[in-house]
Amino acid sequence: MMKNNLVLGLLTTALLFNSCATDDTADIYITDNSVIHNNSGGNTGGNDEEIAIGASEYSSDLTLEANRTYTISGPVIMAEGTTLTINEGVTIKAIATGADVYIAISQGAKIIANGSAEKPIVMTSGDPNPTAGQWGGLILLGKAPINSVTGSATSTSEIGSLPYGGTDSADNSGVLRYVRVEYSGGAADGSSENNGFSFYGVGSGTTIEYIQAYEGADDGIEFFGGTAKVSYAVVINCQDDSIDWTEGFTGSITNAYIKHGADHDKGFECDGYNTDIGNLSNPKFWSKPTVNNATIIGLGSSKGNEAIRLRAGTQGIFNNILIEGFAEGFDLDGDAGANSDNPTGTGVINGDLHVTNITFIDVTTKTKNDTGDTFSETDFISGEGQGTGTDYATWGANWTTGN
Repeated sequence: MMKNNLVLGLLTTALLFNSCATDDTADIYITDNSVIHNNSGGNTGGNDEEIAIGASEYSSDLTLEANRTYTISGPVIMAEGTTLTINEGVTIKAIATGADVYIAISQGAKIIANGSAEKPIVMTSGDPNPTAGQWGGLILLGKAPINSVTGSATSTSEIGSLPYGGTDSADNSGVLRYVRVEYSGGAADGSSENNGFSFYGVGSGTTIEYIQAYEGADDGIEFFGGTAKVSYAVVINCQDDSIDWTEGFTGSITNAYIKHGADHDKGFECDGYNTDIGNLSNPKFWSKPTVNNATIIGLGSSKGNEAIRLRAGTQGIFNNILIEGFAEGFDLDGDAGANSDNPTGTGVINGDLHVTNITFIDVTTKTKNDTGDTFSETDFISGEGQGTGTDYATWGANWTTGN
């Protein structure tokens, strides 16, 4: 899980442009190259030409033409008020230097990435022999609520030190449709790692559907608070958690397919708040998303590991789940009592953390209760044997990889 640092109020301009020097990521230079990078002004070339996008904070809109290949060699940050438009069939290749190469959509900026099943948008490593962790990934930062701050303050992302969070649950960071992120997860240091998709305080006004994280060195998809609604999400062969939430995420995940590779951790890792910071919201709230139609495929019960870890007071409603090939289906951690710092078990007792319609295949222990609270498995799970998961073979056809 990526960690972050708390900052009260808005960041100053000086802090933003000094941030990369403090987290080992590349320096950011303000430029306005939108004419060049929109492929006018003489930089048009043939469709086989790879077009460079400068490492900058962009103060004007940037459009990437359909079916073209672009390269990035450092952080590409869209400033507030700008839009990054990526048309179908675009491939973005990142120089394979790790965490200092990423794409970030700042608070108040938008990404309009409209791929299609036939022509998805692919963000990948530019190395001829790509491996996990060779570049950063895609970062969206919104103004939706997070519980790692008090009131209307913002927190900052560890990579890039960019602000996120606020009070606008319906905040709109744009559109992601048929987008694949490959070989991401580059680490700046031992505790600062990119994911495939990082959603920081992203609001429900953002359209996120048909996305895949493939062969990442850290998490595939991580939510830091916010209210984002994601549909048709695929994570294959990511080495940490496939889907991760923390900091009071209260959105939804509908139709998710997870498949583990040789190096992996949890299918879902679910925290009610960021334990490195604390639950600072007032009144306090915890993560409580809804997960509908999810399939989680492990490597077999004899290989160990957990499909879903629930901890730090997280709540959540799971519907129609299929788990195959794990030593443990659900592992619940927390402290006893509704007034504890980590009331995960209280969520079960109150009906705020529940699973309906689930099927276990080759799972040794279905539920492990380490919350300190007493409840039965049937208090937590109903409809066992009735889960079918998601129809990935249908909706994941053509645009995904690594099946």
